Amino acid sequence: MSDAVDLLKESFAAAVAAADPLQMLAQHLPKAPRRALVVGAGKAAASMAVAVERAWPDVELDGLVITRYAH
Repeated sequence: MSDAVDLLKESFAAAVAAADPLQMLAQHLPKAPRRALVVGAGKAAASMAVAVERAWPDVELDGLVITRYAH
């Protein structure tokens, strides 16, 4: 029984990691430009903006992100 529980826990963790912008967004971004405007809204917008900042550390970023408190 514990093997099934372990499999379910590992599957859940893999699914959450696959949807985490900090882990998956960078591979979908184009080549870093000199400047970029980041605009977002929604619960995931803040973590997506952070993922862009981390993926493009040398890019001049500007923008606006609106999200719920504590996101």
